[in-house]
Amino acid sequence: MFKKVLQLYCIFIDKIVIWLGKGASVLVPLLAAVVFFGTVARYIFNAPPIWTYDTSLFLFGYIAALGGAYAQKRRAHISVDIFYIRVSPKVKIIFDLISYALGIFFLILVVYLSVTKFREALNLNYRRQSEWAPPMWHFWLMFSISGVFFTLQLIRDEIMELYTLITGHDLIESENENGN
Repeated sequence: MFKKVLQLYCIFIDKIVIWLGKGASVLVPLLAAVVFFGTVARYIFNAPPIWTYDTSLFLFGYIAALGGAYAQKRRAHISVDIFYIRVSPKVKIIFDLISYALGIFFLILVVYLSVTKFREALNLNYRRQSEWAPPMWHFWLMFSISGVFFTLQLIRDEIMELYTLITGHDLIESENENGN
């Protein structure tokens, strides 16, 4: 029963993180279009829009933050393999558990600070200091949400690794087959 609960949690987080990662990937062409439009308007028509720079910054932030959990799920983050490749699989799991625990700690701080900044931006109507001066609350809200899901992904990875370390078996058998 406990194993089934862990499996359901891991599968649920997988589905959400994949959905978020694909959602973030949809923003990439939008970012490219905004940058292209701003560049054409500036250099060809000599009429740069005031909103393109801020919009591109926000979109880039959204893509990077929302893609973090997906990158973790796909094991696409940069790692230092100098020690990792020379140790046994059991020690690799221990390295991963320590890394994930540090990541969870850091992300809890990020979420706390992002929620604090979101509340301030909403209550005090913070705006980006630019000619357009868009509100900032949405940016901090997105950072808070993405930080929560990145944390949940790391917790999911901790569960998977701990289960493997304790039992010697994968929690979800298809985990190594499809990489998703």
